Amino acid sequence: MKVYYLGPPGTFGEQAALDYMHRTGLVAELVPLQSHPEIVAAVDGGMDCYGVVAIENSLGGAVIETMDSILASANVMVRAEHVLAIEQHLIAAPGLALENITVVMSHPQALSQCRIFLEKNLPGARLEASLSTVAAVEEALQTAGGAAIAPQRAAELLGGVILARNIQDVDNNMTRFLILGREDAAPTGDDKTSLAFTVPDKPGAVVSVMQEFSRRGINLTRIESRPSRQRLGEYVFLLDFQGHRLDDGPATALRAITEDVGARLLPAGRPLGSYPRFDG
Repeated sequence: MKVYYLGPPGTFGEQAALDYMHRTGLVAELVPLQSHPEIVAAVDGGMDCYGVVAIENSLGGAVIETMDSILASANVMVRAEHVLAIEQHLIAAPGLALENITVVMSHPQALSQCRIFLEKNLPGARLEASLSTVAAVEEALQTAGGAAIAPQRAAELLGGVILARNIQDVDNNMTRFLILGREDAAPTGDDKTSLAFTVPDKPGAVVSVMQEFSRRGINLTRIESRPSRQRLGEYVFLLDFQGHRLDDGPATALRAITEDVGARLLPAGRPLGSYPRFDG
């Protein structure tokens, strides 16, 4: 069994994979890949493997490249979710003091998430963008006066020292990850289902879909839309709802939206997957 994640080792993606394996008792080989689309493709074309991909962030919203890749992969299903607190730390080489830092490196997103700390504590430091937070740590440890913003695991793997912890501007920054496989999970009684669909081009079609869930008391926990990438003005709608696709209420609602409303489920005429709800 292999578990693919967004590398290199030390990223939040690896941490999410490790947490999932620990929580479920899964024994597998962790394999870093270079992008979320590459992870989805590896699961789509392989057997006996899982993929861990970021799907949404509480600050930045949906991870578009992940969703578009899943929608293009007929064999991939969502089998679990994991929510990870995004905690950013200031990391430097042993012996470097905060007042001697002249340059701070990190992924642009991490730099923007720590703007208040940087302006207050390191107003004279130069900011440099890196391809990843882990790459920033590697470079910072070799740079005079260099520091990096990255997860704790990056410091542990590379021998860096954490000079300041939890320097992100927003304390409740969370990222939701999906664990992908070739099949989803069996019902547990506390599940969620992810769904993607298009509707006929007629008045009230989207509302009709929502009503099929509403009249059965099914709670929608996420509603988004994406361009279909086929033609201008055509959209794919994305829903998460409470319940398993095999439960009576959801199963009836799914039949109704396809047979009565005319919705088309993507990418393979079925939900993207049902899985246990993450409860921390």
